[in-house]
Amino acid sequence: MARFDVGSSDAMSSMLDSGMPDALLDLGLMYSAGRGVELDLVEAHKWFNIAAARGNEAARRYRSELSSELSRSQISEAQRRARAWMARG
Repeated sequence: MARFDVGSSDAMSSMLDSGMPDALLDLGLMYSAGRGVELDLVEAHKWFNIAAARGNEAARRYRSELSSELSRSQISEAQRRARAWMARG
């Protein structure tokens, strides 16, 4: 799995802009564990959803597992955020 330095905002922006599924998965993992960012399961679900939409199978599994911990409204919010992020490009 690809790793990137969270401290390098230019590197992160470049990876996210390219839509690299592994980088998107990593971002979901960061938010789901609070690693380098504030723990935010809705944001984690958002990034897993985007990575899954780009073909990352691990992201599909993580999204599914995380869904059991979120309310329907939280999942809806995560999906709304994912759609907004994907529409920006």
